Amino acid sequence: MAQAGSRSGGYQVWVTALLSLNFGILFFDRNALNFLMPFVQPDLQLSNTQVGMFSSALSLTWALSGLAVGRISDKLGSRKPVIVAATVAFCVCSMISGLASSFLMLLGARLLMGAAEGGVMPVSHSMIVAEVSPERRGLAMGVAQNLGSNLLGSGLAPLLLVPVAVAAGWRTGFYLAAVPGLVTAALIWFTLREPPAEVHDTAAPKVTLREAFAHRNVILCALISILLVSYLVVCWAFMPLFLTKQRGFDPETMGWLMATLGISAGLGSFVVPAISDAIGRRPVMIFFAFLGVTLPLGGLFFQGSTWVLAAIFFFGWGLNGLFPMFMATIPAESVDPRLTATLTGVVMGTGEVLGGVLAPFLAGALADVYGLSAALWLMLVCAVLAGLCALGLIESAPRVVARRTAPAFA
Repeated sequence: MAQAGSRSGGYQVWVTALLSLNFGILFFDRNALNFLMPFVQPDLQLSNTQVGMFSSALSLTWALSGLAVGRISDKLGSRKPVIVAATVAFCVCSMISGLASSFLMLLGARLLMGAAEGGVMPVSHSMIVAEVSPERRGLAMGVAQNLGSNLLGSGLAPLLLVPVAVAAGWRTGFYLAAVPGLVTAALIWFTLREPPAEVHDTAAPKVTLREAFAHRNVILCALISILLVSYLVVCWAFMPLFLTKQRGFDPETMGWLMATLGISAGLGSFVVPAISDAIGRRPVMIFFAFLGVTLPLGGLFFQGSTWVLAAIFFFGWGLNGLFPMFMATIPAESVDPRLTATLTGVVMGTGEVLGGVLAPFLAGALADVYGLSAALWLMLVCAVLAGLCALGLIESAPRVVARRTAPAFA
């Protein structure tokens, strides 16, 4: 019987680092359109509603893919081939995005990209659970989901893609984004093993999906996913336009302000889950969800130094460190780690469908009527509601639960 963490510490680090890098390249591709939108919108003559539809379309197929692929992977016990195939597919979709000459063609490319990318994170989390020791699971899952995705997808992407678009056109940016995924696909195929299908005693009955969703934490995590996925995709889709059109920043300044979000989330990818490993998931979820209100408030009302605005963005975006916790760690700890890919797919899929699909469309429609500031007000409401949901969570961090249940000695 294979046990999680049976491989060496070095292999556990390599699995986590490589999956984090791969997801980072995926998010570089996903976010490329957002940072290139100030160039794409006038070229293709897009409305704000159409801008929102790109994020909605990708989120829809991302969610459906996550729901299907995570469940299939758990049933078949096959993980590595799924990740490799999906990685190659989203690289091809990035190339197609660069070839788009109309709204409908670009919309089709985003639909295909979401289908290719949606299953990657649920299956990656399943590999982490199978290979990494339980006491480091929260940190490893945080790094896998957030470190690479934010350093590359939110940090490097605007710093690299905006100058490329200025110098060589926005299409070149999409071609550039397509190449690195092929490298990580090869590394995953040749350096990672197929992890064991089960990580617990097979004599223990496996919880059904219906039973899993009877647990309060799973329901609350799904609600939080809807709200915070909405927060993220609205920010990615409309903050670049808000900063350039309404606040009057030039594209280069917008680029490094958006890159601040990537630096924040990159640090938060291991700081936030590590804190939760030590003091508990619930207090960390509450604090960082409410902290998220500072970002839209700063964008709307702060008129001082750009450096101070960058600091406001940095701290407000700290809620990004919560994503692996409510999408994977808390549901798996609360129910059954063997359902990690399935639960991650369902919670992530719920967030992507109801938050990622509807929120950008709603934000775009509101922006066409009330101005781009409406998108930031929507972000603020989502952060507040997510914090209120987090108040109802039951603590699941192994160390904290063990301390609370340990017998007291006189």
